[in-house]
Amino acid sequence: MLCPTLSLVLLLLLPLAVAFRPNVGKAKTHVNIMKTAIIMKIAEVCRDVERAEGRDFDTPDESLEELLQACLGRDKVGEVSAVAFKSALEQIYRQNALVDNLFASSDGHHFNSEAFVEGRNLISAAVATAKANIQQENFQAAREALGRASHTLQDFYSHTNWVELGHRTPYANLLRPDSSIGPIAGEGEATCSDCDQDSCPSNILPSITREQKLTSGYLSVRSPFKPPGKCSHGGPSDKTSSQHPRGGIHKDEPGPQNRELYAAAVDVAIAATLDLLEDIRSAVGDARFLRLMGISRSSVLCFVIDTTGSMSDDIEEAKRVAFSIIDSKTGTQDEPSAYILVPFNDPEFGPAIRTTKPNVIKAEISKLSATGGGDIPEMCFSALKLALTSAPQSSSIFVFTDAPAKDTHLLATVKALIQSTRSTVSFFITNPGLSRRRRRDAQSGTVSQLYQDLAQASGGQAIVVSKKGLPQATAIIVDSTTSALVTLLQCVRSPGTTETFTFLADESVRDMMIYITGDSPMFTLHSPSGASQSSQVTHGPLGTIQSVGNLCRVRLNHQTGPWRIDMDSRKAYTLKVTGQSSTAFLYDFVEPFEGPHPGYMVIESRPRAGRGAKLLLTVTGKQGPDSLKVAEVSLVDASGSGEAKGIVEELGHGEYLVSMERMPQGQTVLLVKGLDKNTSSHFQRQSTTQLTVSQVTITAQANSTLEPGVAFSLPFTVMASSTEGKCTIQANDDRGFVQSFTKSLTLVDSSAQGLVTLEPPANTPSGTDITLTINAESPDNSDSNYVVLRLSVIAKVTDFSPPVCHIVSVSANCSRNCSLSTWELSANITDGNGTGVQSVSLRRGDGILHSAGSVGEGGVNVTEVLYSASCCSPDVELIAVDAVGNVGMCSHSVRVATTTPLPPTTPRSGSPPLFPSLAVGLCAALLHLYQNGF
Repeated sequence: MLCPTLSLVLLLLLPLAVAFRPNVGKAKTHVNIMKTAIIMKIAEVCRDVERAEGRDFDTPDESLEELLQACLGRDKVGEVSAVAFKSALEQIYRQNALVDNLFASSDGHHFNSEAFVEGRNLISAAVATAKANIQQENFQAAREALGRASHTLQDFYSHTNWVELGHRTPYANLLRPDSSIGPIAGEGEATCSDCDQDSCPSNILPSITREQKLTSGYLSVRSPFKPPGKCSHGGPSDKTSSQHPRGGIHKDEPGPQNRELYAAAVDVAIAATLDLLEDIRSAVGDARFLRLMGISRSSVLCFVIDTTGSMSDDIEEAKRVAFSIIDSKTGTQDEPSAYILVPFNDPEFGPAIRTTKPNVIKAEISKLSATGGGDIPEMCFSALKLALTSAPQSSSIFVFTDAPAKDTHLLATVKALIQSTRSTVSFFITNPGLSRRRRRDAQSGTVSQLYQDLAQASGGQAIVVSKKGLPQATAIIVDSTTSALVTLLQCVRSPGTTETFTFLADESVRDMMIYITGDSPMFTLHSPSGASQSSQVTHGPLGTIQSVGNLCRVRLNHQTGPWRIDMDSRKAYTLKVTGQSSTAFLYDFVEPFEGPHPGYMVIESRPRAGRGAKLLLTVTGKQGPDSLKVAEVSLVDASGSGEAKGIVEELGHGEYLVSMERMPQGQTVLLVKGLDKNTSSHFQRQSTTQLTVSQVTITAQANSTLEPGVAFSLPFTVMASSTEGKCTIQANDDRGFVQSFTKSLTLVDSSAQGLVTLEPPANTPSGTDITLTINAESPDNSDSNYVVLRLSVIAKVTDFSPPVCHIVSVSANCSRNCSLSTWELSANITDGNGTGVQSVSLRRGDGILHSAGSVGEGGVNVTEVLYSASCCSPDVELIAVDAVGNVGMCSHSVRVATTTPLPPTTPRSGSPPLFPSLAVGLCAALLHLYQNGF
């Protein structure tokens, strides 16, 4: 089978056209090229990992959800959700598309105007950034760098004459900054003839083609000027295409004059993106590559623990819960993908300890002890901020404390990070060290009110409980550590009301839980079958009720259909209903941008109040997104005051563009209703994080990386509707790199600009990420907004040469019966005057690789390796990586005729299986045929 992921790729792309335009409605282009390559590479890597571990890999042909399940192992127990997987891929796709907005006028980012050196330098810098971030496990920053690099790489094949020169394979030198990128047409050299755009297939001058010189089109949306004789980009927005020589050479989309060239450009762009992914995979290894792509079983388990003197019981309970979860979920689909621990005391907090290894986190938690303290408030918000910036999107964070927060100046930053990351924060608040009066105040909300507000905003719980009752309360942590947790209903009532709530349990939902926090709220449950159970019955026909502190937890017996809960409480309460299901959704608020390549960009702050808004929504399910149909999307006020419905436009393959005519005020949650077409079962899901709007708008873009020891200035803009006066600004980061910032802005004509200056120390490791939060508060202090930016610190890379492998000797006694004979190979690997060989690994071969370490020869370090294998494994490929991620390869084969069948060999990495050019060509050809009506 030449293209094992072909049916999956076709299913994911059809009926969308593949082209080089950005992600706008149904015109998926750069994004589809990226999707095609990523899906093929993920399937290849998962197959190689499974085979290396002695298991068969059954390549799926239905959906991304099936691909995720196959990569994680179909034998693992438990439900799996593709939300984190799709979210990770969306980060790559959207950064790819965003290049057309942030760098619309940059020739280098698009290889326009013969900016070949600049374009390759941008690719090299972005790839180096991605590799450095992956090594530091900063995967979100790495995804963004990968998205930008891939866009520029793909534009080379659309905007230049590479395919007109007859090439049908990628230009390897674009990923080799140590190599030449010529020949390039001279500065004053004519490259195109005059052409009618609608009838001319190519207007490249014959002399340019004959001499195999590179050229690209000039592009301007403002001026028709271009150097005499040069090609234009072309298209309706390019004013240079009206100047002689007229026409254009772009292949961004197919037309009657360029269909064959367009199809070739798409084909080669897919292959080039595969090469880019393979280069990163080889540099970082298969495990980290798959984590980069979002292949993980479950969310991160994150503990934030107060370690002051009165917390000994709480620490012991945190240890017990963590150990129980680690031990019980190891090897299941609910095994956490990573663990984070952030301790805090006063005045110390942190560091954030992050690991993927259960034994490591066990050891770190075991080291905790309760010491110190003094005055009651502690550095809780500083630790929570560190956890929010250390954990990936949509994490569950659990805070253990018995004291209020001292660092309340960080409240706005913490709220911004919660909304930006959509992480769920739950607090376990115990108060044995306080006086009886203070303990009574804590129960009534004085001490814990801020914690309650943050928990409600994030969709978490604020549980006030005695230390004796803590073991019963922490059952919520076990409930939450699942890959497939979904929210069916959540609301806040303050003051409480007598009210009836309904929620729908579809056929995919399992393990439903109800959580109610409040002062002894009364309620009655009603099942789809008509049975009922009051809150006074702990073990009844509908479920088991457990109360501890201010938390009531109900484990429901499984019934499909509409449920009802009648609440009867005049005091404030929160209500949340969750379940486990692979049917879920993710979303982002977006705004359109114009230009030669229009599209949508994600809004990184609160939407504007009183205005319309758009959001991109993606649904995912066990049988793939096409098995689901979204019927209704609305914003529901968390306090029950109203609901605003959106206009839903289906884009295909589980994606929808939702238009809100006017954003509602107050705290809202997103409600999605739809139909599972496979089961004819209706479903409903809610977002966990509460959404708010603002009259204040703050914008900033981080368009470059930081360098160790060098100051970096970041401008930002604040606007406030119909408001004059001074806005108060707060800016801080999780590394302490902010040196100064504009602390207030006087709004003139409702806007003003400020500046934040950061300076990472000279010894900051390359790949360190920074989460910068800028908050702006309106002049009357009634409104605020934020922007959260992720920045990377990257040391200048001067080593672009990959390690070199020299095979010293091969010794083989292979006979016709391969199982009775062996062979071995020795090789020397050097990195010249580069940064040094960091690792040598096997990419192909079932033998044993030994490293004899490094020796010095003539001032150059030489890494000696020895490989031995059975003659039934006659092929070997070694991967050598230096300190900055340059990759070198060497391979050898001792194939002979045998009487024993040879096992299947792994295709050479960096290409689709078996015949790389044919496989990519077949995929692209079938896509091309479909676009033209097959």
